[in-house]
Amino acid sequence: MTGAGADAGRYGPALRVRRFDLGARLGRLGLGAAGFAVVGVAWHLMAVGEVFGTGLLPTPVEVGRVIVDGLGNGLLDDLLISFRRVLIGVGLGLAIAAPIGFVLGWFGIARAMFNPLVNFLRALPPIALVPLVIVYFGIGELSRGIVLVWAAFFATIVIVYEGVAAMEEKYVRAAQTLGATRFEILTKVVFPLSVPHIMTAARVSLGIGWASLVAAELVAAQQGLGAVIQNASNFLDIPTVYAGIILIGVCALVMDTGIRMLSAYVVRWQDRGSR
Repeated sequence: MTGAGADAGRYGPALRVRRFDLGARLGRLGLGAAGFAVVGVAWHLMAVGEVFGTGLLPTPVEVGRVIVDGLGNGLLDDLLISFRRVLIGVGLGLAIAAPIGFVLGWFGIARAMFNPLVNFLRALPPIALVPLVIVYFGIGELSRGIVLVWAAFFATIVIVYEGVAAMEEKYVRAAQTLGATRFEILTKVVFPLSVPHIMTAARVSLGIGWASLVAAELVAAQQGLGAVIQNASNFLDIPTVYAGIILIGVCALVMDTGIRMLSAYVVRWQDRGSR
């Protein structure tokens, strides 16, 4: 038997599983690309057909040209600035909110007391806070960060405390049976089981953060993708508006993919436990 044949015989099932996983991933990637292609074709046809009037809807090629030209003329700097703002703002919101959500999920009294308040505050759109943020904190980077922290904060609290509150009691009871202290139960049982919910909160919060970016950069920002969109809209530069919107979507997709990959690694025990 050849070396390849011997490997196939020895590792046949595992090798087939890996090949199947690779094929499934490539299939999902292809379907995702097909979705973008369908939207791109529809967009092009609408632009060529002047559905919204002459010159009001640029073609994908025109927008792509704006992006390529702009990346060498300052647009890349705007992208990196926005990327940094979202990463820091959402990261702070997540770091502050996750422990609070953990406490609300674990302690029923705290949840009953603060749940209505949390749901009231999370319904307030970040853009509505911009005037007050300017009054209290000025027009600097701090104000933009506060808007992004707010955008991520309450979504994180809700996702984490709902996940902790819905946790199956059998794990806690098993730990108690083995003599675990309350602190050990919190740190070695409840917290590890809440990690998937924290990762989900990170994904959702990043999406909300990018969606709130334009609101955050309304605070007298001279740089950033939100500022690019605002300035371009003032001059009816529609292709640049679309370029800024698409770059926000690309950045959000890249971040979301990164969080999904990290989550798959961090909570890989979850897949093994479900088999």
